[in-house]
Amino acid sequence: MISRIWGWPNEMRQRILVILGSTRQGRAGAAVSRWLMDQLQRRDQVDFELVDLRDVPLPFFNHPLPPASGQFAPEVKSWAETVGAADGYVIVTPEYNHGYPAVLKNALDHVYREWNRKPVAFVSYGAAGGGYRAAEQLRSVAVELQMVPIREQLAIPFVWTASPSPVRSASREPIKQSSVWSTSSLVRSPQTGAV
Repeated sequence: MISRIWGWPNEMRQRILVILGSTRQGRAGAAVSRWLMDQLQRRDQVDFELVDLRDVPLPFFNHPLPPASGQFAPEVKSWAETVGAADGYVIVTPEYNHGYPAVLKNALDHVYREWNRKPVAFVSYGAAGGGYRAAEQLRSVAVELQMVPIREQLAIPFVWTASPSPVRSASREPIKQSSVWSTSSLVRSPQTGAV
């Protein structure tokens, strides 16, 4: 499922990928992502695109060259272009056994430069911890990929009981504001320059 939500026309529009990081059968992430996209479409200065990793058939990473080389296997080229065209990211992840899914790590590892100097936010879900441990691990991976993790995070505890809205209205505004601010700051800087 790849879907775009377009706001008002503007030549300086930012493009944020919302990456659904679980491909598990019966996953709660599909409902969380739909809800999140509904909330995000209310932003009129940013385009949000939902990318479901179920629709991105990446092999396990085993390319002989590191992703920083910019040389990709043919089946990875489309993913690299999608990631590279974005100005920032929101990663939606479950927490499985105190970590995040292997399919998400694989998607992150396949490319490198395409992630660099772009903000990333996390929406996590799970049991009592709401996925905080998975998001914390993702933060260190994001830093290594030269992304800029924003401080705010949405965490949805006991996600299977969250209906109809996974989180209260008051808790989702900081992540939207920070994501837009971070993306705006980084988009103004050239890829080779400092922020």
